[in-house]
Amino acid sequence: MTIGGPGGPAILLDIGGVLSPDHLPAAAAEWGDRLGIPQHAFLAALFAGNDDQALIGRTSQEAWWRTVRQRLGADRALMAEIRRDLAARQRWDGDLAAGLRALRGRARTVLVSNAWPEMRPALAAAGALDAVDGTVLSCEVGHAKPDPRSYALALRRAGLADPARALFVDDTVGHVRAARALGMAGHLHTDTGGTLARIEEFVRRAGGGG
Repeated sequence: MTIGGPGGPAILLDIGGVLSPDHLPAAAAEWGDRLGIPQHAFLAALFAGNDDQALIGRTSQEAWWRTVRQRLGADRALMAEIRRDLAARQRWDGDLAAGLRALRGRARTVLVSNAWPEMRPALAAAGALDAVDGTVLSCEVGHAKPDPRSYALALRRAGLADPARALFVDDTVGHVRAARALGMAGHLHTDTGGTLARIEEFVRRAGGGG
């Protein structure tokens, strides 16, 4: 779906590590201690080999969790506890979400995320979908950043023909670099204040200011 007509500006924003602060290191440390494995081993059990599976919709999320359970040697009850704990740890950056809502009428906003299917209901439950004009979730579209198709689709959903009218925000250097290579402006997210200031500067210079 294309949102609006051609023009802009547009803000294309990552979710994990940006709109939703990264909760995985703390979770991996605690679960690693409990399971008697290193933190990196817990993360590997969750994500190793996932890039061309659940992340892009080739494997169902439930099938992937069965793989994780086998890797961890966990029974069903423990695996269910791990999943509940990881979901409960997810938080949302209220200041950033408010900043996106404040852009209505000045810029289009699209979330662009490498995400599992559980991301959409999480966004809906948090009210985050109300803050933006569209989403590009890798599990739904069949490709993930830094694949150029992810960026191209985000531009279309923002109603943009000119990539220079878009600012791409991510916490991964390679993803920002890929956006810049396609002609977009890029911002590496490190803190909320800096990201909001960069967004405001971009929108104002692009002619979206009031």
